Amino acid sequence: DNLLGISWVDSSWIPILNNGSVLDYFSERSNPFYDRTCNNEVVKMQRMTLDHLNQMVGVEYILLHAQEPILFIIRKQQRQSPTQVMPLADYYIIAGVIYQAPDLGSVINSRVLTAVHGIQSAFEEAMSYCRYHPSKGYWWHFKDQEEREKTKPKAKKKEEPSSIFQRQRVDALLLDLRQKFPPRFVQQKPGEKPIPVDQIKKEPEPAPEAVKSEEKETVKNAQSAGAKGPPEKRMRLQ
Repeated sequence: DNLLGISWVDSSWIPILNNGSVLDYFSERSNPFYDRTCNNEVVKMQRMTLDHLNQMVGVEYILLHAQEPILFIIRKQQRQSPTQVMPLADYYIIAGVIYQAPDLGSVINSRVLTAVHGIQSAFEEAMSYCRYHPSKGYWWHFKDQEEREKTKPKAKKKEEPSSIFQRQRVDALLLDLRQKFPPRFVQQKPGEKPIPVDQIKKEPEPAPEAVKSEEKETVKNAQSAGAKGPPEKRMRLQ
């Protein structure tokens, strides 16, 4: 069983924890990290000192490091001879709470999983803002940008003056439309009600006889002016 995610504590032992009592505290039967088949249990039942552990073979617990009254490190090891041991696990006690120290493989595995989870979450969030359209291609669509655009006052665009070609072209189009669709109502003065074009009084056209008489008079005047000729030159007195 993986014991890296659990801890154990007995509050009654915390005030009296020291270098001499920490192994007895660790060997409590309710402690899940303690192996009851170890050599420490045999020495304890036979009421021998811990020095006899060096003469035995099997699993044992030793106090590896102590920093009273906060930190204690206990090692579980396999003794093969009085001079040869193989470490199995380390446990640290902080303020009376016992934890199992993770091994290097567990640390690397945890860090890699944390990094992969963060990268995957960032990738999924980035993909949620990605947009694509055949005519535009790819672009980013952020929600914060929409809120900023809504709150940001829209700047008024300056209207550019029209060119001469644009004005002439517009006038030509308006004239063409006026000829195709003549107006039915005319407003003679601003503020007045529009009047149908048919009701407007037209000026009487001159009679054809009067027009002919005027044309004849203009022709006679032109002929008389041509018959007189240029004015005579006078001599200058020197």
